[in-house]
Amino acid sequence: MLVAFAALLLSAGCVYWACEYFVNGIEWFGRKAGVSQNAVGTVLAAFGTALPESVVTFVAVVFGHDAAAKDIGVGAALGGPLVLATVAYPIVGIMLLITRSQPARKPIDLNRQRLSRDQSWFLLIFGFKIGLGFVAFTIKPWLGWLFVAAYVVYTYAEMRDEGDAPEGELEPLKLQPKTSDPNWTMTAVQTVLALIVIFGASRVFVSQLGAVGAWLGIPATVVALLFSPVATELPEIMNAVIWIRQSKHRLALSNISGSMMVQATIPTSLGLFFTPWRFDRPLTLAAIVTAVAIAGLLVLLRRNALTPRRLAYFALGYAAFVAGVFSFPLNIK
Repeated sequence: MLVAFAALLLSAGCVYWACEYFVNGIEWFGRKAGVSQNAVGTVLAAFGTALPESVVTFVAVVFGHDAAAKDIGVGAALGGPLVLATVAYPIVGIMLLITRSQPARKPIDLNRQRLSRDQSWFLLIFGFKIGLGFVAFTIKPWLGWLFVAAYVVYTYAEMRDEGDAPEGELEPLKLQPKTSDPNWTMTAVQTVLALIVIFGASRVFVSQLGAVGAWLGIPATVVALLFSPVATELPEIMNAVIWIRQSKHRLALSNISGSMMVQATIPTSLGLFFTPWRFDRPLTLAAIVTAVAIAGLLVLLRRNALTPRRLAYFALGYAAFVAGVFSFPLNIK
């Protein structure tokens, strides 16, 4: 078990190190491609960092040979948004408090309309996704294509949007630190290699968490909801830490909101294609906590009352979920 914990720490360190290179590379990629900084966060970085959790769902639902594997796939599809809403967003608030880059009790400087729009669309899609978990009908698997289409439309809209004014200074490309205009090849090489390391390290983190969960006798669905999403969302969390250190909090927030759109659509479509997509008690609790957290975020945004301190309090949602999971009979299938 000591080896498993050592592997956890080492893989987490690798994810953070690789994210330093990834965020640097993806920002340069966006600049050279003429993409707005906002779209860099919501589309380019979000899609890249969402790959680990999407792959977890894909492998579990497509290649899983038993009900437990299918449960892990569906749990990962629900756990991703839960962790983003109740862990990643609070990390932004905590980092803003630590760095003191935003007053603790004053509204965060951000584009409220844009973030409200993104999270409103997420909540609408998420609500539809949850509703499907309580009904059964013949054509339900075909509805997976609606979620794919929703993400395509979202990506198209984000890529066409001019976005906000860029934040902060863009650091030199780490693989070409002595030039102010790195070439396309080195930019692509750095971004892709960093993404490969992120993916590999995240997979190690997930496998070790699974081993720890099995050793503790925790059911597969709970492992998928409590452990795997925290591991697979490490890239988004690390990106947020890095960008806030660079005084780019709007970019950190857009990365999280974009990742939530990925999580609301792509893993869901996979779950609908390859599983019955039916929810038990832990999945239902995860859905409720996520929806309440995003609804609360929307209320604060529309009232211009989202402060770093209040954003940090959203971590209580994850604590409530953990308490709920272990306080009631689980009825795991």
